[in-house]
Amino acid sequence: MTAEPLWSLDAVALADRIRRREVSAREVVDAHLDRMDAVNPRLNAVVLALPEQARAAADAADAALARGDAAGPLHGVPVTIKVNTDQAGCPTDNGVVALKDLVAERDSPTVANLRKAGAIVIGRTNTPCLSMRWLTDNSLHGATLNPWDPSRTPGGSSGGAASATAAGIAPINQGNDIAGSVRYPAYCCGVVGLRPSYGRVPARNYSSPKPRPISAQLMAVQGPLTRTVRDARLALRVLAAGDPGDARWVDAPLEGPPPPAPVRVALVANPAGRGADPAIQDSVRQAGGWLAEAGYAVEEIEPPRLGEAADLWARMAMADTIRSLDTAVEQMGDDGIRRAIALWHAVMPQCGPQDTLDALMERDAMLQDWQAFMERFPVIVMPNSSEPAFRVDEDLVDVETTRRMIAAQLPQLAIPVLGLPGLSVPTGLHEGIPMGVQIVAGRFREDLCLAAGEAIEARAGMTGPIDPKIA
Repeated sequence: MTAEPLWSLDAVALADRIRRREVSAREVVDAHLDRMDAVNPRLNAVVLALPEQARAAADAADAALARGDAAGPLHGVPVTIKVNTDQAGCPTDNGVVALKDLVAERDSPTVANLRKAGAIVIGRTNTPCLSMRWLTDNSLHGATLNPWDPSRTPGGSSGGAASATAAGIAPINQGNDIAGSVRYPAYCCGVVGLRPSYGRVPARNYSSPKPRPISAQLMAVQGPLTRTVRDARLALRVLAAGDPGDARWVDAPLEGPPPPAPVRVALVANPAGRGADPAIQDSVRQAGGWLAEAGYAVEEIEPPRLGEAADLWARMAMADTIRSLDTAVEQMGDDGIRRAIALWHAVMPQCGPQDTLDALMERDAMLQDWQAFMERFPVIVMPNSSEPAFRVDEDLVDVETTRRMIAAQLPQLAIPVLGLPGLSVPTGLHEGIPMGVQIVAGRFREDLCLAAGEAIEARAGMTGPIDPKIA
């Protein structure tokens, strides 16, 4: 029996102890609810706590074990859900005041898969208004703080999930990612964030009145934020179960054939040669050194047209996803999202429908080039961002600042364009701020990302929850 508090254990350890009946699901849930009460007032990561529902679910989970019922892989394990994801009986408010009463009538496939695996939802986490900033703040719920440093963003849009993960509120916290919204918050808060391949995890918001824009269909995915890579692997296994609600879902194996040994790694310290903070480059090269010590063959080489792939994000999304968002911003947006999106429009290229169609053609050619490259280098390691975590409200300053910030997110933007998996893994601290890398592999090869991530994790020593550095 460990002397560590239950809220400090990862999901794998908790599920094992519950199955062995060393602890009850009720004890585990109570421990996490107590942790939420202790730290969430300082962070505002969870904006809707569900203690009564969670305790009732925990009691039902314990009764099921007592009857001898089969236990799912997350039986009794606490999780949180982001407020832009349908969860029956809860508002899918997306950080928008006008949507505060939009109560979902049924679970999204993401939530349904977690529940089927035995997970217990203890709360819902914050997101920026309309989930489109690299800072988690809105006029409905307020700002979420980074537990490492309140002057720095916790990331967006899954900043609530990342802050909750780092502070030990729950071991698995659901997020979604169209432009880095799982990977960037994970980087900012020093935790693990997995963006699965396009088509891997089924998702659908039944509360939405209209279908998703085509670029969102191609780039937006659901993924977990965790403190350990093994929890990310377990969460992926659960989330990847098929569901008829999403026609994009692909029944692909979770483990692919092993690449020839030693596995070759392409190390990218300065993406597209466009400049990266020296501390960022050092963290990438440090991770490469750890992989080399673990038996990987590491070479500094860049995949083809990396910068062009990132630039393609705007050409795919500005006339499609962002255009469809403009009406919602105008009708329901708060001051922050209005200012941020106006600056995006000032910086991003002015695109029309033909630009989107042309971009989709170029995307196909780029993906073919990347697939050929990954035949030689099955694993790619690069930054999450070319800068440390942005300062709070930095995206509202002016055009030049926004231009610099978007340029820094080049590594984040390229991966959704290509539909590839990406794993954000922390590597340590620099001046009190988390550093990390992004591990990329071929389509449906999350297993390669996770294996490399575990090798880095073993050396980085960043797997435990932290007490918020906030009075």
